[in-house]
Amino acid sequence: MEVDRAASAAAAGESSSAGAMAVEKPRFEALMPSEMSGGRPQFRKVPVPQHRFAPLKKAWMDIYTPVYEHMKIDIRMNLKARRVELKTRQDTPDVSNLQKCSDFVHAFMLGFDITDAVALLRLDDLYVDSFEIKDVKTLRGEHLSRAIGRLSGKGGKTKYAIENSTRTRIVIADTKIHILGSFVNIKVARDSLCSLILGSPAGKVYSKLRAVSARLAERY
Repeated sequence: MEVDRAASAAAAGESSSAGAMAVEKPRFEALMPSEMSGGRPQFRKVPVPQHRFAPLKKAWMDIYTPVYEHMKIDIRMNLKARRVELKTRQDTPDVSNLQKCSDFVHAFMLGFDITDAVALLRLDDLYVDSFEIKDVKTLRGEHLSRAIGRLSGKGGKTKYAIENSTRTRIVIADTKIHILGSFVNIKVARDSLCSLILGSPAGKVYSKLRAVSARLAERY
């Protein structure tokens, strides 16, 4: 009798384990971006500086087309508030598209070309870093003018050399400097620009750039 009881208990245990294995885990479909915020659209507002109104008006279709058609984000110019407004749609494929479009428009406002700024929409690891000359060294009068001249070089030669060797884009707007690129490349470009601000001759910065660029090429 005891043997029969043990056998029936073992059979019951096997059937219960088989039943447990047969139970499937629940599967949930991925939420649409419009459903993540409770069905409410999300907004971003980018202020437009006075001196960027004319370039924005001229390049509006170049900004509108990739944002509206490719990223599926609504965009409009609010003339009264002087800002560009962005909003998600029902068919927006990814919620991060809104921030990408905001960064793209903001980069254009800082002075970057459309062809350079549009890379922010296509690549994930691009950033814009900004700093002022006074953050590096307090300069006034002609000393400040000479520092800005060293950053640009004759005909922009120094700026272009730094851009090409570090694969970044640089905008020098008065005493503000904006750099567009990947995290590592921005750091290399910023170090070179800081050296120039502190008074290093361009030749010394070029040789240092060549060494750093060679090291980066080996790494990747």
